[in-house]
Amino acid sequence: MLRCLAGLDFDQPPPFVGQMIHRKLRELTGNPDPYRDAKNRHNRLALQLLSELKEIVRKSEDPLKTSALLAITGNVIDLGARGDLTEDEVRSSIARTFSEPFHVDVEHLRREIGKASNILYLADNAGEIVFDRLLIEEMPAGRVIVAVRGEPVINDAVMCDAQTAGLQDLVRLVSNGSDAPGTILDDCSLEFQSCYRNADLVIAKGHGNYETLSNEEKNIFFLFKIKCETVASHTGFKQGTNVLTRASR
Repeated sequence: MLRCLAGLDFDQPPPFVGQMIHRKLRELTGNPDPYRDAKNRHNRLALQLLSELKEIVRKSEDPLKTSALLAITGNVIDLGARGDLTEDEVRSSIARTFSEPFHVDVEHLRREIGKASNILYLADNAGEIVFDRLLIEEMPAGRVIVAVRGEPVINDAVMCDAQTAGLQDLVRLVSNGSDAPGTILDDCSLEFQSCYRNADLVIAKGHGNYETLSNEEKNIFFLFKIKCETVASHTGFKQGTNVLTRASR
């Protein structure tokens, strides 16, 4: 693995490095999806919580803001950052959703959703994708496409995870054709690249999507929990903050 890392271009974003590492790990283990059991477990947990979370959104004064905050809370299910994450910690994170520091530019997002004819939602992790459903359900039906990874990498969501979350009943689903834990556009399928080009609004979940798309000339809103000092410095928000923000261009 060190020999593999020694040959990588560290000017590339972290998901490029992660892609190479996890390709090698899958090769070495002979397991095409080493995190599958963990992904199934987190999908089940999130689905068990879904009715309760929907009720929180239904009773809130601002369902869009509440669903966005809960979707960001789901970003705690990131085994690239926390391989030892427990179900109790996921539940505790949900309980802290409205007390943790957050920066949510929801009015700007509301305006952009209202104007957009085509919305592309970039999913992040399994389990977390069930939380995304809360926010997706607050958007206009028929205008949203949800994209997942093309191949397994860490615990990132692939097509079967989106289907487990029931998203096929709400939106069109596409695979991005890539096994990077982010969105490296040149590595994605032509179908995905077409969806990306045609989108009036892109909503991107997670660190990996921020790390690969934050410099793009595109109308992109990022939703994630800031988990490292490097991204904290880049965004201007403290580590641990839950953010919904548009990239500075």
